[in-house]
Amino acid sequence: MDFDQDTEALEPSANQTRFGRAMRAHWFLDPSIIYLNHGTVGATPKQVLAVQQALREEMEQQPARFLLRELSALSGPSERALPRLREAAQAVARFMGAEGQDLVFVDNATTGVNAVLGSLELQPGDEILITNLAYGAVRNAAAFAAERRGGRLVTLELPFPVSSPADYVNRLAQALTPRTRLAILDHITSETALVLPLAAMAACCRAAGVPVLVDGAHAPGAIPLDIPRLGVDYYTGNLHKWALAPKGCGFLWVAPERQQSLHPPVISWGLGRGFVQEFDWVGTKDPTPFLAAPAALELMQAWGLDAMQAYNHHLAWQAAVWLTARWGFEPPAPRAMLGCMATLPLPASLGNTREDAVRLQYALLYQHRIEAPILCLNGRLWVRISAQVYNTLEDVEALARAIEAWQ
Repeated sequence: MDFDQDTEALEPSANQTRFGRAMRAHWFLDPSIIYLNHGTVGATPKQVLAVQQALREEMEQQPARFLLRELSALSGPSERALPRLREAAQAVARFMGAEGQDLVFVDNATTGVNAVLGSLELQPGDEILITNLAYGAVRNAAAFAAERRGGRLVTLELPFPVSSPADYVNRLAQALTPRTRLAILDHITSETALVLPLAAMAACCRAAGVPVLVDGAHAPGAIPLDIPRLGVDYYTGNLHKWALAPKGCGFLWVAPERQQSLHPPVISWGLGRGFVQEFDWVGTKDPTPFLAAPAALELMQAWGLDAMQAYNHHLAWQAAVWLTARWGFEPPAPRAMLGCMATLPLPASLGNTREDAVRLQYALLYQHRIEAPILCLNGRLWVRISAQVYNTLEDVEALARAIEAWQ
């Protein structure tokens, strides 16, 4: 299943009928809330949280052994064949078609972005290219890095709604200049929920000699992912969203030829000992979100990873088609550019300011018990729907009724 290709024929199969409301039993989600917001901070299944708690208890039995002799390779010999973090990194890397030695753990995708930007060598007048669809925190980090080194942050305007992914590739090609030192691209955009044609966009940058940093916060677990095949230089993502890991679990993958010049945002005991050792120990912290990540990936495989992704994608597309038709619009993007989220336009009568968006979002939550982000984009209000295996079309119908009650 390739989300860069046309997915019109993708429909849930018979073995996916177990998905839906009954799956909520695997989460601690409040049963009184319709939760259409999995994409914001994720939700960790009970089974994965139990693995994390067991790891915490094991750590507290012998904290020095666990953290200083077993966790990483920095502190000397251990009875383990591999340090705990390296074992976990290998499992996570395999899930994304990569090698463990090219992947390190970070708290979240924003941390990974900051690691790359903090290691970037810029001269006055050099440019960092970012798009208008980028996550706000990433935009801030890029602006800070450019300003402190005398560089420029250049924003590529990508239209939304969008009719063709090829338009994005063409616009990117025109925005690159001889001064572009790094392009920061999303895999799945946060607010607009678009799956970008990342491989084609990366090829465009590579032809111009521009390194690519990918913000893949929403991609792992949500869509099929083979990082090395994308042709990018850096890829950072979250595992605590669609990959079901505990909160505070992200990763940074770096192409081998880029690793020597990269350093973590926190410099610690691993300095000068190589990419992996610099990132594997940045001070005392709880490593159990990273160590529990393989259990989350195993759970997804047990549930049927392809089936989960197909169910979620189909539900997101159903919601997009049904709600836009109900409100007199067209879906804002072709099906191939949606994963398991969809950001959809709301009727103009609901308002057109950020204050209107906040009022509607909190009305949905406190009066209708529905959790879904309301955004103000391009002078109108939008709702972003996340489709996880515990959601159903009935959740979307309840959202529609609640929104229409405010018209």
